[in-house]
Amino acid sequence: MQHNVYLYILVMAVVTYLVRVLPLTLIRREIKNRTIRSFLFYMPYVTLAVMTFPAILSATGTPVSAVVGLVLAAVLALRGCSLFTVACAACAAVFVAEMILL
Repeated sequence: MQHNVYLYILVMAVVTYLVRVLPLTLIRREIKNRTIRSFLFYMPYVTLAVMTFPAILSATGTPVSAVVGLVLAAVLALRGCSLFTVACAACAAVFVAEMILL
């Protein structure tokens, strides 16, 4: 089966263009619906989380150490620690968990 790379690139370009242009052309006035505004406000955060979460679980040697780091990072973040503190503590927790498990 022959795959035409240029066709794939063209389809991808058209889809990307439509996703960016259609909202601008179809929605010309301010959105007043609270539900839709809330949905659009949280969309970037949800997208980032959906892309990051699988990478967190597959970035370490074992899924158990990844969960240990994830749980510690979530707890520290919810307690209001800085990003640097959360990242360093999660890395250290994964390191210790890897040493214990292996």
